[in-house]
Amino acid sequence: MTLDHSLDRDAFFVDGTWTAPATDATLQVVSPHSEQVVATVPEGSAADIDAAVAAARRAFDEGPWPRMAPQERIAVIEAFSGLYAARMGEMAELITTEMGSPISFSQLGQAPAPWMQIEAFLGIARDFAWEETRPGVLGGDVVVRREPVGVVAAIPPWNVPQFTTISKVVPALLAGNTVVVKPAPETPLDSYLMAELLLEAGVPAGAVNIVAGGREVGEHLVAHPGIDKVAFTGSTAAGRRIAAVCGEQLKRVSLELGGKSAAIVLEDADLEATMAGLRFTALMNSGQACVAQTRILAPRSRYAEVVDALAETVSTMSVGDPADPATEIGPMVAQRQQERVEKYIALGQEEGARLVIGGNGRPDGPERGWYVRPTVFADVDNRMRIAQEEIFGPVLAVIAYDGVDDAVRIANDSDYGLAGTVWTSDADAGLGVARRVRAGTYGVNTYTMDFAAPFGGFKDSGIGREFGPEGLAQYTELKSIYTGAPQMG
Repeated sequence: MTLDHSLDRDAFFVDGTWTAPATDATLQVVSPHSEQVVATVPEGSAADIDAAVAAARRAFDEGPWPRMAPQERIAVIEAFSGLYAARMGEMAELITTEMGSPISFSQLGQAPAPWMQIEAFLGIARDFAWEETRPGVLGGDVVVRREPVGVVAAIPPWNVPQFTTISKVVPALLAGNTVVVKPAPETPLDSYLMAELLLEAGVPAGAVNIVAGGREVGEHLVAHPGIDKVAFTGSTAAGRRIAAVCGEQLKRVSLELGGKSAAIVLEDADLEATMAGLRFTALMNSGQACVAQTRILAPRSRYAEVVDALAETVSTMSVGDPADPATEIGPMVAQRQQERVEKYIALGQEEGARLVIGGNGRPDGPERGWYVRPTVFADVDNRMRIAQEEIFGPVLAVIAYDGVDDAVRIANDSDYGLAGTVWTSDADAGLGVARRVRAGTYGVNTYTMDFAAPFGGFKDSGIGREFGPEGLAQYTELKSIYTGAPQMG
């Protein structure tokens, strides 16, 4: 993959055109592998957000998009889907360039998965109950409508930027909303490609507007009086702040936040199959995934066996250039993230956990870049900070349990409730465990997100759901219209 400055941009996507920024401030997109600048793009200001919200507001209040029949909007998104499919390879390489995701993961989760979302939402929208008539209990009929919320602020994170952008933009558009997207400052490039595809697909001017920027720009967008709903994916700390602002203004809000998910290995688990699964579910995207199962719960009777198998698995994972198809663990997105992960590795040792493999220091191979050594801790107590706090890197904690009830208790002993897995030779027993763990998504001998089903978290992992009919419904308001009402008196 050639890194050059052909990716530079000098405009935002506002009101259907490439629009000059209000200031000359810029963001530098830096390769986490080479530490070199690969692109420079404008940095959004409050004035740029104001212009984007005004365009979205006009498009919603006066434009054609919310007034189209659902089938007309579906036809435009169908065109977008076809264009997206043709550019998936380019999208995958772009995301690997900007945030260091291993290309093997980008070609699975960073580009094809967003396209699969588009297709899934199209299927859901075709059968969605946009309007239905019900017999009223007081006589006459009631027309129940699903109408768009209004102007949506979509705020994705840097770790899976297209995945989390599409999960908001596509259902919002299908429901008739207009959108302002604020990409993370680390990963603005993929949103430019998305904008090109939306424009070519025929999405009307103002229906989607994109302004990249940092935290202050995001706060301005969230608090903007022209915004009707905020859809955010990111840290729990930021989610709390957004929820407070939206609560004060009674704005609709959906939040997909952090996780500290547990993988429960039952006594009858096939360890070879379990390790093959955990190779992905525990360390996907170099550990920079909210659903990563970084707490490994092992039965005391097989504890040493599980620790040894996990250490062997992690030791064989290739660390290096994310553009290399053989790479399984790439760099952290930024130096600050590398430093954060290293501090947690040091903290784990201070807390008394046993370092089995990894630790601080540059891994073998890469001579530069924001890499950390994939790390496994054993003898971890679930009360330790490395077991309770989201590290967002390739750091695993193995925790012993005594019996299934204890395993479920430990899995639930977390402020988070986003995801999890159970590994067993008895599928029925696994399903029984899955029903007891308080998490929004769960897998028996696997982990995935099926776009036909709702995704989201319990507790501090968020509010609301994405995907499935439930995810589409998040972008609608319910209206009841009474017809033929009985005369009173």
